[in-house]
Amino acid sequence: MNRPLVAILSGAGISTDSGIPDYRGPNGLWRRNPEAEKLVTYEYYMGDPEIRRRSWQMRRKNRTLKAEPNAAHRAVAELEKSGVPVRVITQNVDGLHQLAGMPARKVLELHGTARSVVCTKCHARGPMEDTLARVEAGEEDPPCLECGGVLKSATVMFGERLDPVVLGEAVAITKACQVFIAVGSSLQVQPAAGLAGVAADHGARLIIVNAEPTPYDELADEVIHEPIGTALPTLLRRVGAESD
Repeated sequence: MNRPLVAILSGAGISTDSGIPDYRGPNGLWRRNPEAEKLVTYEYYMGDPEIRRRSWQMRRKNRTLKAEPNAAHRAVAELEKSGVPVRVITQNVDGLHQLAGMPARKVLELHGTARSVVCTKCHARGPMEDTLARVEAGEEDPPCLECGGVLKSATVMFGERLDPVVLGEAVAITKACQVFIAVGSSLQVQPAAGLAGVAADHGARLIIVNAEPTPYDELADEVIHEPIGTALPTLLRRVGAESD
């Protein structure tokens, strides 16, 4: 018997237990500090060296690279290890699904990764930690070591489009899956949010796990408004048992 393909769309809410604040929740970063949004807006970042300097300082203080996977990330990896076909489509840039044990090839990072930097000119990539070490050493706006171009985090900034290849793969998985679980996502940021609707349209069982209501709750077969750290492991154990 073929086991059902489980697609998991994860948003910021899955990582808050790891100490990474969400951006759009009631206490989210953008609500507390609207100026912070400029630091991750492509047009401002490319046009203003001062914005870049502040952005590198923000990344230096950012806890993302020090964060550890939590029970929800581990539960996803455990489901995959049990033999259930699992694909993760994540809006997060923290790399915690992979750290928890999900094979990198089974994780689609819609918004890129905060663990790497990329040159906006020659597209050379390197570890974020290496560039942050240069900032620590006194380089306020470290240029690309290959060509001298402007370096940025390998995340999709406001004003940049998603990688069409990654998005295409995400849509294909969403159309093919039998179970689609949206966890920790407000389902308000397109095009990622629209994947929930695509899954429902293609006959997948849609399950939403989030602290607050989402625009797609009415389409869902099941909605769980409980803490993700306990609700998701419980749900995935059930999904795993049902697919045996």
